[in-house]
Amino acid sequence: MRKTIILIFGVIILQLNFSCKSQYSVTELDNNFTTEQISDLNKITSFFKNQVCLNTNADFKKCYRQIPHEYLEATGSGFWDSITFEKQQELYREISESTFNEIWCLCRAELKNICAITKGKYQKYLTELGKTNPVIAKYAKNILASGIFDFGKVIHYSNVINDKKHFDLNDPNIQLILAIHYLSKDKLITE
Repeated sequence: MRKTIILIFGVIILQLNFSCKSQYSVTELDNNFTTEQISDLNKITSFFKNQVCLNTNADFKKCYRQIPHEYLEATGSGFWDSITFEKQQELYREISESTFNEIWCLCRAELKNICAITKGKYQKYLTELGKTNPVIAKYAKNILASGIFDFGKVIHYSNVINDKKHFDLNDPNIQLILAIHYLSKDKLITE
């Protein structure tokens, strides 16, 4: 009888423990960034989500799926074009320089284009996350090889919308990757 009661309590404790854990992994973030940098990455994600959802508290997944991606692509622009670089510069002033420098760099000083840091913490984060997500692994390899954020290849709106297994839009990791990906698209730093 005593063993049965202990077993029941053990099962209950395990169920409570598993139900309280996050559905999404934060291990990769914790392994690669400081607490301050994670806070900055959360600001980047929040900024992006607010822009995609037009500054409402709507569900990000729903907002992203409602964007007329095909129409915008056919007209030669993307939804990211509506995110003004002036707003992005405000965001960059809110995050630490160390966080910025783990993600982006100036790739052509004369044009001041933003490119990927291929040996920074963000690249390591992508590589580590890629161990459980082969699409992110491919994305990380493309960035490493080219120094740019792989536009139109791996992270294309149709891939993101149709591949629910590898692009769970509720996953904070995918939201962060999309935020950095799209905020890096065709942006110039101005002085």
